Amino acid sequence: MEKIAIASDHGGFELKEEIKLFLKELGYEPVDFGTHNNDSVDYPDFGIKVAEAVSNGNIPSGILICGTGIGMSIVVNKFPGVRGALCNDIYTARMSREHNDSNILILGGRVVGKGLAMEMIRIWLTTKFEGGRHQKRLDKIKELEERIRREGI
Repeated sequence: MEKIAIASDHGGFELKEEIKLFLKELGYEPVDFGTHNNDSVDYPDFGIKVAEAVSNGNIPSGILICGTGIGMSIVVNKFPGVRGALCNDIYTARMSREHNDSNILILGGRVVGKGLAMEMIRIWLTTKFEGGRHQKRLDKIKELEERIRREGI
């Protein structure tokens, strides 16, 4: 059973709990990095945990949920090798995999409804990266990450 990291802040807690059940139905093992209730928390604390797990290769992919998804998106894309995609519809969820090989799907718990979120996740999990001309672009991002690490820009 493939593991998938998942976390949320308070704004995404309820949707996260529904998503965990859905992931199990699809045959995935959700690894929950929190939060574990509706109490107000800081989204970076939870986005960092998932981004670290994906960046260091411990877990291949993740799903994050905060109120709008914007905060989590900003946090996770600071990590090398992480390609977090904030998606609000099925088309962007599909394209984030086909063209960008996203490895963290980010949702707004106050933006997308449960049904749409589940369909987006299903599409995201089953869509394959096209490679080809898109790989060249990902290679440029990897080169940038390496340059930043090397030169400390």
